[in-house]
Amino acid sequence: MHGEMLWFDEKKDFGFILTQDEERLYVHRSGFLPGQVPVGRCAKTKVSFEVRELEGVAQAVSVSRVEEAAPRRARRRHGHR
Repeated sequence: MHGEMLWFDEKKDFGFILTQDEERLYVHRSGFLPGQVPVGRCAKTKVSFEVRELEGVAQAVSVSRVEEAAPRRARRRHGHR
């Protein structure tokens, strides 16, 4: 699945993700893939994840940032002037 981070509290080790279906999913620090735990402001960061039920609550796991491709630049045309 895909969504975006709403927030993540580094001191409390948890946060929430907004799914494409507008659902809020809990995410714990342990739910992130290695090297993917947010540092600092992360709101609106695009992420991919899986949903698992842990302790009776739907949670995001295997969370990683989705690198957005830079917009393509227009090519210059070498025409006659």
